Amino acid sequence: MISHNVFFELKNDSEEAVSKLISECHKYLKPIEGIIYFIAGSMHEEHDRDVNVRDYHVATHVTFRNQEAHDKYQIHPLHNEFAERNKDNWKSVRVFDWLPDYNC
Repeated sequence: MISHNVFFELKNDSEEAVSKLISECHKYLKPIEGIIYFIAGSMHEEHDRDVNVRDYHVATHVTFRNQEAHDKYQIHPLHNEFAERNKDNWKSVRVFDWLPDYNC
């Protein structure tokens, strides 16, 4: 399995813009084959400790079945359409891919 976390900082960070991006994540990304788990949401405003990273507005967490599923997701037409429809409002996008260790 592969976990794929993406953090979007938006140019327009209005409540409407944040809600729109979350909706688009679910519409275009969640249906892509090979995903075991998908969730998208906004930054938790009330968590404001020194260790909390707060320079993003929307995040996704995706778990893929395997590397092949991850690779197909990256070039999938729905993924590409999502990016084209939304990239103009992205100030920054950060991606963290990691391997879950279930032996803990």
